[in-house]
Amino acid sequence: MTGHDRIPEGFTLARTTDVFDNDTVPAGLLRAHRVADGVWGRLVVHNGQVRFVFEDRPDEPIAVSAGDAVVIPPAWPHHVELDGPARFAVEFYRADTAADGGSDGIESTGLA
Repeated sequence: MTGHDRIPEGFTLARTTDVFDNDTVPAGLLRAHRVADGVWGRLVVHNGQVRFVFEDRPDEPIAVSAGDAVVIPPAWPHHVELDGPARFAVEFYRADTAADGGSDGIESTGLA
């Protein structure tokens, strides 16, 4: 794993996106966005390699290869970059005891 592979204790998988590839990746994932407050994300690469970039660390991209994952803290701006063919999905985790705080199921927020 990349070293960013642990969701904090007390969080449970709430939803997984479809598997995206170079043709189906939503444009919003390729530019700055963030996971909603109170929600943790986990980008899981199935095939190929994805470069994951935290916006506050643009010179430190994380190469995430097939079988690896990177954990995304709540509200931390980031984006993904694709250099070659890749397939990946994003998992979203919520606190086990948290009631839905009115997020209406929105796990990711684009940034202006």
